[in-house]
Amino acid sequence: MQIQSEDKPYDDINITPMLDLAYVLLVMFIIMTTAAVQGIRVDLPKASATPSLAKPSTKAISINQEGKIFLDTFPVTIGELEDRLRQAKAQDPDFPVVVKGDGKTQYQLVIDVLDLLSRLDITKVGLATKALTAGG
Repeated sequence: MQIQSEDKPYDDINITPMLDLAYVLLVMFIIMTTAAVQGIRVDLPKASATPSLAKPSTKAISINQEGKIFLDTFPVTIGELEDRLRQAKAQDPDFPVVVKGDGKTQYQLVIDVLDLLSRLDITKVGLATKALTAGG
C-alpha cells in the first residue's frame, strides 16, 4: 500500500461547488424574470383547470373590481374597446383575446365584453382563471 507524498500536486478539481452556484444563479434568474411581468391587478375566479393562453399577439381585456375596462393595461371605454378591436381585427383577423374579469366585478360587464367580441366575430376568446387549490 502506497501513501501519496505531500509534495505531489493535487490532480482533481472538485466542480460541485461551482455547479451549485450555477444552479442557484439560474434559479434566481428565472424567479426575477417571472416576477418582472407586470399588468393590471385582477383577482381571478377559480377553475379546476387553467389552459395556457399566452401568445405574443394575444390581446388582454381586463375588468377590475371597480368595473374599469383595460385593453393591454390601457384604460378604455366600451366604445374605445370596440374601435381598437376593429383596428386589430383589420390587421390580423385571427388574433386571440383573453378576458380577465375580477371575481368581484359585475357579471354584466364581462357579458358586455363577450357580447362585443361576438359582434366583432372574434372567435378565439379565452377566460382567465386561477387553478382551484385542493383546500377549496
